[in-house]
Amino acid sequence: MANMLERNKKVKTPQKTYQEHAEDALYREVWEDVNNEKTQQFLKKYGNYIIAGALGVMIIVTGIQIGIRAHHASKMATAENYETALENTDANALVGIAKNTSGATADLAMFQAYTLDKDVAKLDELVKSGKTQEFRDLARMHIVTIRGDEMDASAVEKYLAPLNTKKSPFYYTASLTIAQKYLSVGEREVANKWLDKIINDSDAPAVIKSDAESLR
Repeated sequence: MANMLERNKKVKTPQKTYQEHAEDALYREVWEDVNNEKTQQFLKKYGNYIIAGALGVMIIVTGIQIGIRAHHASKMATAENYETALENTDANALVGIAKNTSGATADLAMFQAYTLDKDVAKLDELVKSGKTQEFRDLARMHIVTIRGDEMDASAVEKYLAPLNTKKSPFYYTASLTIAQKYLSVGEREVANKWLDKIINDSDAPAVIKSDAESLR
């Protein structure tokens, strides 16, 4: 504010004297020394923690990089083992892959093992412990195809109940299967309810809707 007033009054700001410049230089030197001393004290007090923290970050980053490489290598090994098992039609190897991997890969390996040896127990395992809904539902559909003649219509409907949702990729197929089972035992009234559900659904696939209409 003083400088502004001085400019308004057209008063020149006085130049610093040699002594004032010397005092400023001394002040800066003392300030730098104080700061250096504080820095050294800080490093002396917290240096070990800073180093430990930096090492911790380095270890974490290195661990992540190693983990990524190991995960990639594991995926590659699984793919190679899977391909070899298929080439050798080795159901046991596929079961081993299923037990040592996760997600859809595990389910696919177990289902492929079933297609090789036709062991229905593998389908039961998928229904019980499958990682993905798609393969759990697929296994249920296959089991009904295999055991459906031994089951009454209500048992088939109950067994396929988990598929009675549009979240299942086999929703319409399961509905048609249940209707067919009721028709096979002469329960047309119940069967027609399932057939009508398909026929009146605008989202139903054309092929399945056509089959339902032909059965209605």
